[in-house]
Amino acid sequence: MTTHVYSFDNGDGKNKMLLGGKGSNLCEMTQIGLNVPPGFVISTAACLEYIAASNKALPAGVMDDVRKEIAALEKKTGKGFGDAKNPLLVSVRSGAAMSMPGMMDTILNLGLNGETLKGLIAQSDNPRFGWDAYRRFIQLFGKVALGIADEKFDEDFEDIKRNAGVKADVGLSAENLEEAAKRFLATVEAETGKPFPTDPFEQLEIAIKAVFNSWMGRRAVDYRREFKITPAMANGTAVNVQTMVFGNLGDDSATGVAFTRYPDTGENKLYGEYLVNAQGEDVVAGIRTPKPVDEMDKEMPEMFKQLVALRNKLEEHYKEVQDFEFTIEKGTLYCLQTRNGKMNAAATVRTSVEMEGEGLLTKGDALMRVAPESLEQLLFPQIDPKSGAKPVAKGLPASPGAAVGIAVFDADRAAQLGRGEGKKVILVREETKPEDIHGFFASEGILTSRGGKTSHAAVVARGMGKACVAGAEGIEVNVQKRVAVIGSHVIEEGDTITINGTTGEVYLGEVPMIDAKFTDELSTLLSWADAEARLKIFANADTPPDAQKARGYGAVGIGLCRTERMFNAKERLPVVVDMIVSETPEERKAALNKLLPMQREDFKGIFKAMSPFPVTIRLLDPPMHEFLPAEFQLMDEIDKLEHLRDTLSGMEVLHDAAPNVAALAAPQTVDAAVKRKETVLKMVRNLHEVNPMLGHRGVRLGISHPEIYEMQIRGILEATAECQKEGIEVHPEIMVPQVGEKKELEFIKAMVDTLQAEIEGTYGVKLTFKFGSMLEVVRACLKSDELAEISEFFSFGTNDLTQAGFSYSREDAENKFLPLYIEKGVLTDNPFEALDQSGVGKLMDIAVKQARAAKDGIKIGICGEHGGHPASIEFVDSIGLTYASCSAPRVPIARLAAAQSKLREGSTKAAAAMASA
Repeated sequence: MTTHVYSFDNGDGKNKMLLGGKGSNLCEMTQIGLNVPPGFVISTAACLEYIAASNKALPAGVMDDVRKEIAALEKKTGKGFGDAKNPLLVSVRSGAAMSMPGMMDTILNLGLNGETLKGLIAQSDNPRFGWDAYRRFIQLFGKVALGIADEKFDEDFEDIKRNAGVKADVGLSAENLEEAAKRFLATVEAETGKPFPTDPFEQLEIAIKAVFNSWMGRRAVDYRREFKITPAMANGTAVNVQTMVFGNLGDDSATGVAFTRYPDTGENKLYGEYLVNAQGEDVVAGIRTPKPVDEMDKEMPEMFKQLVALRNKLEEHYKEVQDFEFTIEKGTLYCLQTRNGKMNAAATVRTSVEMEGEGLLTKGDALMRVAPESLEQLLFPQIDPKSGAKPVAKGLPASPGAAVGIAVFDADRAAQLGRGEGKKVILVREETKPEDIHGFFASEGILTSRGGKTSHAAVVARGMGKACVAGAEGIEVNVQKRVAVIGSHVIEEGDTITINGTTGEVYLGEVPMIDAKFTDELSTLLSWADAEARLKIFANADTPPDAQKARGYGAVGIGLCRTERMFNAKERLPVVVDMIVSETPEERKAALNKLLPMQREDFKGIFKAMSPFPVTIRLLDPPMHEFLPAEFQLMDEIDKLEHLRDTLSGMEVLHDAAPNVAALAAPQTVDAAVKRKETVLKMVRNLHEVNPMLGHRGVRLGISHPEIYEMQIRGILEATAECQKEGIEVHPEIMVPQVGEKKELEFIKAMVDTLQAEIEGTYGVKLTFKFGSMLEVVRACLKSDELAEISEFFSFGTNDLTQAGFSYSREDAENKFLPLYIEKGVLTDNPFEALDQSGVGKLMDIAVKQARAAKDGIKIGICGEHGGHPASIEFVDSIGLTYASCSAPRVPIARLAAAQSKLREGSTKAAAAMASA
């Protein structure tokens, strides 16, 4: 029979897929000698069998093994499960292979009933403690295992506190808590129609099933979908059954959560929070605002000393920042669990660099522990310190970064406005609960009036890299009325607020922001990445300031400069329109001659900004109609102008009759404007195409209207000549878009050769540049060997190649059916965000192999949206591309992803070598 149950003493601490992260760590901690309350793990395999079973029964033999393990716990602890005099109580917790904080369920104090409660009270000589444990158990079990809404219990509990005249549960007496327990039992019976289960083994079986069920609960499913946690990464949750230890046995008992280093800054110092005379749920749920762990040094000095020693042992063993839970029971310190700490990007980068310096990590380890996408957090804008804005409240700086949005008071509303309507929202709550997770995903930031830095809101926000201010006690949040009151200020739903998760400050309205700057640690980490990577990272940039910004992000070239972006400048667009509506080549050349000096200066500025790195300039790509107004807009303007002309004609008659009337615009001027609009309208209709994405654009435009490409090529080559004469090292590359046939490329190459000879003669220099083309047409990929006879480089335009490969119109697909395809599993990812490796990628691989066979070592890159996507970067690195080009802010992400690609390749080769040895 398959074994599904493992004692902490013998479970494999390295097998997270089978025992979950929490379970495997409990086994490992036990086996290295840490003081862990004894227990056992029920495997993720049992969870999957249970979920698949039609009768929703636990797999055969599981409860038999559970009973054996409970007997072993009774022997170790000297207590009895269900014993009325010396009861053994256990916690039942979830734990998947990947950490999903708060997303699945936990039940504490399991094993209590009317009889065992008497034993617990007698044993502890503390009636208040006994009734407190019992009322907590009934509520948690009722909510998690029996599906009763929290609010049913909260109403009773708030009523009891109100009658007792206290605000916090610590102020309640044993009698108050006894009343709470009895009311909770009545609530359970009223809601379920059955009395609360009293048999401890029945309780345990129900609890195990409930935790297994939570794997498919809404918040867990949402979390996995948002963070793209696949079954290969974590499949099912384990159940951890662990002997209860109590932090609520008096003032010599406590409970807390700690990190071995600061998760918000990465500072090498113990960080955490604790509560005296409390259970662990109190700390993470945000019900009470806990104390910073540093205060324990004064309040419980011996315990603090032991806590620091525990911290050091954990980090030395795991060689990773740890997030651990602890309980102090009557002066004895227990470690309840540990896991790799979820930190924001700033802390992860800092700890990576510092732990390498401390000898805990290699440079490769340091690079691999930072998720490339997380670097976006470091590049978000920050609140401008010169803004002069005054905060209206201050809480705990729970997750760094600034966020602006409209205040929203419940998670459903946040999801509706944020995801559904695209609005920026700040989720405002008293405290958040795991059920609010869908609201987190849709929000820019989170603000709570209760809870600490290790509360649910703080932990989840840090993991997402979202700004969070927690425990802002000066704010009174009324979720029912959808308002928050801060002194004399009232924030209603829809009001704009700004939060600063770095300082904990809250502002009314929108506060000015400034761009973030690289930290020294990030610069160091990325320098290691550049030294490791094979793939070079370029940027897409269209102006000299953009190029300068790209260099600041670490780009070592421009892989895509889109010349059409230069045409859209306000002062240039009228000239472009003149060029388009020209009826003869001479008229068109006259307009192009006005654009030439503008383009030449653009190119020269970009060359200077990027010197000595290469700059790839794409000749005009979009169809001409994109530079013209829409037909309906022109018709409306013509109608209004004709109405104005008629009005002015009538006014002229009035002017003749009364010469002292002020001069008016002549109807002739308006008439000229009408004729101009009609000319443009005629051209719009002439240029209309059924499918412009597959129409008269790119090289097709350059061949039918060669004077356009001639102007652009002249601008590039003249700018090159001027830079060379000035002693500026430049490496321009002329790139032809939409090529599908070798003769197209030959036509443009002949144009380039003619202009090169002319400009070299005029300037007296030998021009150095490359000539190449995009690979974005399917036929071009299949004929890359022929194109390589002319091209000195290629660049994949994967946006158009994906559209052609799937026969999808991107805008229509993303707005209509792609989300449905992903939801129903037709596609795993949006192919315009994550490169389709098995289809479009195969086409790219064919093109690379053919091109390199025809011209060894030919430079090949990618400049589509996928150039900044980590998984896509790993793929293009694997097929031998030379560079990837992406938007400037994604350059740091791409630099790190390129290094990780090389490191993973090395690990795979090493593993294969060991396997064959």
